[in-house]
Amino acid sequence: MAKKAPKSEPKTEAAGAPKVVPAVAAPAPRMKEKYAGPVSDQLRKQFGLTNPMALPRLDKIVINVGMGKQLEGAKLNTTAKEQVLSDLATISGQKPVVKKSKKSVSNFKLRAGCEIGAMVTLRGNRMWEFFDRLVSLAIPRIKDFRGLNPDSFDGQGNYSFGVEEQGIFPEVDMAKANYTHGMNITFVFRNSTDEKSRAMLAELGVPFARPEDRRR
Repeated sequence: MAKKAPKSEPKTEAAGAPKVVPAVAAPAPRMKEKYAGPVSDQLRKQFGLTNPMALPRLDKIVINVGMGKQLEGAKLNTTAKEQVLSDLATISGQKPVVKKSKKSVSNFKLRAGCEIGAMVTLRGNRMWEFFDRLVSLAIPRIKDFRGLNPDSFDGQGNYSFGVEEQGIFPEVDMAKANYTHGMNITFVFRNSTDEKSRAMLAELGVPFARPEDRRR
């Protein structure tokens, strides 16, 4: 008769071994939770949306810096390029991509393949975290600010605006900056219209200019 295998004893942690602590999921970005809660509810009421899939959704935020003024003999000034790439990485928390010209333009002394700018595309939690810092910290630091243009939509629900210098972001140390540059910021939406995107951005705290402020 075959012998029964001895029962295995329960494993115990070795003396002095460090305890394994289960990983804790990071909390969702504040702006993302705001959109999923009160903002979505308001949009449903305002536009009569019964299907959650019909809600406008922020797909990505694109930050773009043009460096055409720094072109010298079809080559980009190295100091300016390093400054832009460093600032974009600091602002976004992501490595920027260098943009190159696709064709030659003789009037601008530009050849195909020349580096003419840099951009960052943010998605997911990193996008929402940047959005929060942009609205809460950066935009209020703009000098003589009277609100963003509420008409700068492209007809498909996407919104763009420009800033004149990187110094509005508190994480950028302007005392060490050798080159001041502006940037263009674009909110790219899915399943939206200009009216829906405007309402959503306003509910999330984007400070659009009032009609009386725009007449001044």
